[in-house]
Amino acid sequence: MTTTAPPTGAPAAGTRTVTRALLALALGGFAIGTTEFVTMGLLPQIAAGVDVSIPQAGHVISAYALGVVVGAPVIAFFGARLPRRALLVWLMVAYAAFNLLSAVAPSYQVLFVARFLDGLPHGAYFGVASLVAASLAPPGRKGRAVASVMLGLSVANVVGVPAATWLGQLAGWRTAYVFTAGIAALTVLMVTLFVPSCPGDPEATGRRELQFFKNGQAMLTLLAGAVGFGGLFAVYSYIAPTVTDVAGLPESAVPVFTAGFGFGMVAGTWLAGRLAEWSVFRSLILSGVASFFVMLLVWAVAPLGWVLLPAVFLVTAIGSVLVVNLQLRLMSVSGEAQTLGAAMNHASLNIANALGAWLGGLVIAAGYGYRSPALVGAALSVLGVVVLLWSATLHRRSGQVAAAAAYSDASRS
Repeated sequence: MTTTAPPTGAPAAGTRTVTRALLALALGGFAIGTTEFVTMGLLPQIAAGVDVSIPQAGHVISAYALGVVVGAPVIAFFGARLPRRALLVWLMVAYAAFNLLSAVAPSYQVLFVARFLDGLPHGAYFGVASLVAASLAPPGRKGRAVASVMLGLSVANVVGVPAATWLGQLAGWRTAYVFTAGIAALTVLMVTLFVPSCPGDPEATGRRELQFFKNGQAMLTLLAGAVGFGGLFAVYSYIAPTVTDVAGLPESAVPVFTAGFGFGMVAGTWLAGRLAEWSVFRSLILSGVASFFVMLLVWAVAPLGWVLLPAVFLVTAIGSVLVVNLQLRLMSVSGEAQTLGAAMNHASLNIANALGAWLGGLVIAAGYGYRSPALVGAALSVLGVVVLLWSATLHRRSGQVAAAAAYSDASRS
């Protein structure tokens, strides 16, 4: 199976140029990661600020996720022919603007719309940034380059989200969105200065991009992400009551566990780049199987207090290996619809977000307790591996059919 994307048209660049470009692209990931997750940390303050209940305020998180799912294919569809650096700049301009709109939203309804709009550039940015990063990397280092872009999202959970949450608690929740708008504006400057000019695909057409949705391997890869990654969110969504009610730790321990998730993302993203250079597909299978066992570990050690912390770290470390290699596989199997394929990864992951949180809530509501989402996560991990093996089987069969057809043609000549 192919494991890396083909070159995407960017000019050759020196080591210093590539490093600066990757830092600029990663800063955009940092801005997006901070914005996406800070809402969860400030939900009570946001609810009070727009005069709604906390559960109703939680719908703005769903609005953002819906924006990601809608925006990824739409922007990729219309932006495939655009110069990629310019597209990245305008995506970050939009991100900054919609964060500012969130900051000044006078009502819940306006905030809901602002969060939806803010989600629109998310998937397209990561998709286009991944294509640019891969095109700048030397042969054999594309996995590390794409992982570097994703690393910004991971570092955001360690640094950006706590900082923005602290700022929002200290000076009001609106300041957190102003802060993230500032990071997006800085990204605009850095991308403009440090990312080399990178042309879009001049031969891209809407009809050609839509062929992506007829690509069986691409659809199965998206399905594997939407299902297999859901386990992480099944656990993450209910980590606070798991820590306090099951592990028996004080509320002050919850930020330590959320930081554990963040450090796991950083470690897993770094590891993912190395594993991708070994084999993208085998890395996906390995991460899916490992996720199954780690979810069982979370279920087993949840009542044991601080023993739960390293298990939580492993959840996101393994999940990040899955994310990076899903991105690379989509770039590999998308054929000519490179922009759309690269962008759809984060749409798939946001479906996983919604699926994992929903299924985890169902088993809790059914009376199985706050440990039960980990078992849901284990089941989703198994389903993700099954989808990947299905994909491998179809790929092998299609290769055998092609080989047989080539032999038949040769024998007649």
